[in-house]
Amino acid sequence: MKKLILGFLLAGMFILNSCGESTDTVDSGTYQGTVDEVEASKDEIYVKTGDGKTLELYFTDETELTKNGDVVDFSTLQKGQNVEVTVEKVGKRLDPIAVKILD
Repeated sequence: MKKLILGFLLAGMFILNSCGESTDTVDSGTYQGTVDEVEASKDEIYVKTGDGKTLELYFTDETELTKNGDVVDFSTLQKGQNVEVTVEKVGKRLDPIAVKILD
């Protein structure tokens, strides 16, 4: 029984540890930062803001991604790009309304 409980605890710790990086929740608004990670399979990006916060953003069908004023495909996003994101805070989740690639 003790081995079973220990196994569940270790599995839980592994799962929590592999969930990605620590993220922050901010108020609804517009923020500038740098793309820290792109998870193409999940339509997700992590943006590091100038004040050191990390925003986790899952794109929706309504998220508008632009570069030089033109709508572009998600595949245009790359780690290290400067972006401006407009987000809406929904509970603890941040919904990206618009993402503008600045480079």
